[in-house]
Amino acid sequence: MTNLTASSFEHYPLDIELSGGKFELRLMSPDDGTAVLAFARKLSPHDILYMRRDITVPAGIDMWLRDLESGRIHSILAWQGNTVMGYATINLSDLEWTQHIADLRVSVASEARGCGLGRALAREAFNMALDLGIEKIFARMTPDQTAARTLFQELGFEPEALLRDHVKDRQGQYHDLLMMAFYTESLAKHHSEKSSG
Repeated sequence: MTNLTASSFEHYPLDIELSGGKFELRLMSPDDGTAVLAFARKLSPHDILYMRRDITVPAGIDMWLRDLESGRIHSILAWQGNTVMGYATINLSDLEWTQHIADLRVSVASEARGCGLGRALAREAFNMALDLGIEKIFARMTPDQTAARTLFQELGFEPEALLRDHVKDRQGQYHDLLMMAFYTESLAKHHSEKSSG
């Protein structure tokens, strides 16, 4: 599993000031599980629709922490005081043939939206993915999450695929899943040569 170098950690914790107040960004640790669980339980059902695991229950948090320990996930938390207000994660693949690909996921508490926190978290995780040597970064969302789509477009992501009825919520309703992707320079060059050839 790919690991970050010491230089990737040296600017954390990072204090930022936004219109929604002051936040501290820091790398998630095994001690943060309870605070992340409290954060997740305040999210709307739509917000947790496309997550890899159910983080509103302790078992989901335990899985996250195990992946954190193994290096399969790298996570950044945004704090206000003792409260988690958002997170960003880089989810690495454990398949040999997709080691160059990762998912970037961002979630922000409803009361902290619209102040730029999601953008700050996304940029930090994006730079972390580049430090990890990731060549293709995915972001997943439902098509109606327009704020998320705009955020990732600002980072240079482009729509890659729309998967019809790919997500099923707890009420049994189906939703489309939009996948956006960012190609680093080396993979973008390869992709361009492949398309033109």
